[in-house]
Amino acid sequence: MARTKQTTRKGSSRRPTNGAPKDAIALLKADHRQVEEWFGEFEKARDSKRKATLAKQICNALKVHTQIEEEIFYPAFLEATEDEDTHHEAEVEHNGAKRLIADIEANTSDEYFDARVTVLSEMIKHHVKEEEQPDGMFAKARKSEMDLAELGTQLQARKSELEADGSLVGKARRLFAAA
Repeated sequence: MARTKQTTRKGSSRRPTNGAPKDAIALLKADHRQVEEWFGEFEKARDSKRKATLAKQICNALKVHTQIEEEIFYPAFLEATEDEDTHHEAEVEHNGAKRLIADIEANTSDEYFDARVTVLSEMIKHHVKEEEQPDGMFAKARKSEMDLAELGTQLQARKSELEADGSLVGKARRLFAAA
């Protein structure tokens, strides 16, 4: 039986059972939780090597996350909802984060390294709150006719591609540094 958009959206914010793929919002929220965890570990870390490793993980995850949102999720959101204000605000927040990520990667050992990562954490917390709040982008996406299951499949495929292909991550790194 073919799944309709209505059944695709119904209850899809829960973790999938029986190995079913995550819908777009569940996948993006899982990324949010992972990065939040790493930011928490960074705050507690005392060893500079551990902090550098965590910052690299955070930056790489955020670069992939922002790229899949910008390539796949945000255009679908804008098309389905025509909500330019929410879309534009998310894009501007991404651009600010990308500039700070490039700065963090370029200056891993100066006296402002911890401060940059802390500010990035605060920026990301704000962005996540905006996306996940009851009237935020994710709630609007759920109320729309977006096929969140199909978008989740596309997001996961692109995410896997970016994570597996070092040249794509390198390309993303160069693009983010130029933003």
